[in-house]
Amino acid sequence: MSHLLFIEETLKAASAIAVQHFGGIKDTTIKTGDNNQVLTKTDLEIGKYIVDAIRSTYPHDNIIDEEAGVIDNHSTYTWVVDPIDGTANFAQGIPTYGILLGLLREGEPIVGGMALPSFGDTYSAERGKGAKRNSTSIKVTSQEKLSNSLISYGIDGHQENPTLTHEEITILEKIVLNVRNLRTTNSAYDFGLVADGRYGAYLNKTSKIWDNVAPQIIIEEAGGAYTDFYGEPLDYTRPLTKAAVNFTYCAASPILHKELQAIIHS
Repeated sequence: MSHLLFIEETLKAASAIAVQHFGGIKDTTIKTGDNNQVLTKTDLEIGKYIVDAIRSTYPHDNIIDEEAGVIDNHSTYTWVVDPIDGTANFAQGIPTYGILLGLLREGEPIVGGMALPSFGDTYSAERGKGAKRNSTSIKVTSQEKLSNSLISYGIDGHQENPTLTHEEITILEKIVLNVRNLRTTNSAYDFGLVADGRYGAYLNKTSKIWDNVAPQIIIEEAGGAYTDFYGEPLDYTRPLTKAAVNFTYCAASPILHKELQAIIHS
């Protein structure tokens, strides 16, 4: 079975688990040490399903799962799993959440998939072969002006260091003043809308490796640019050491990415 087909089939089965539990969540907990991070039993169930599927099909590969942690098999291949991206939305019965599954080879994204269970959509991509939503090829927007674009920006509060939030709001203000409108679900849903050209960009300064690997290859294969917030390449080298590292991102069409970077660096 190809990596791409494995991802698509695994996400389809994982989506069925999410849909089964959606709207009836009563077991929400807050992760220790981070008030922004929510956990449900469904996260654990989906994570276990995906991890078990990887272990069964690719027993020698490494795995990074948001909930299960790091599984080191000393492989050049590392699967990166986010069982529910947008758990806070999911737990509140809000349909804008997703499931992310990507694969790194020696620290480079080579294939990835993203499911939006409430919408029946699966986005997937393989390096050099383009991106698709379900069976339809997709491209990022051809819009050339931020002022004509919807931009998504996910933001978490930093109660431990309010200065970080004040600084981020200053940058966000500059972005908002240069776009048509700001939108956000702070979830995989926003990545999907960038990949298929409905949003011009999606930015975030607070994320983890599992939030990025699958969306990066999907957006790049859809013709987009995917960097850290400040326009630098994301570093996935020695990925098993990066589970606790904060990642930032700026995902956009190439033209809008350049405009956003000019604003960010102004």
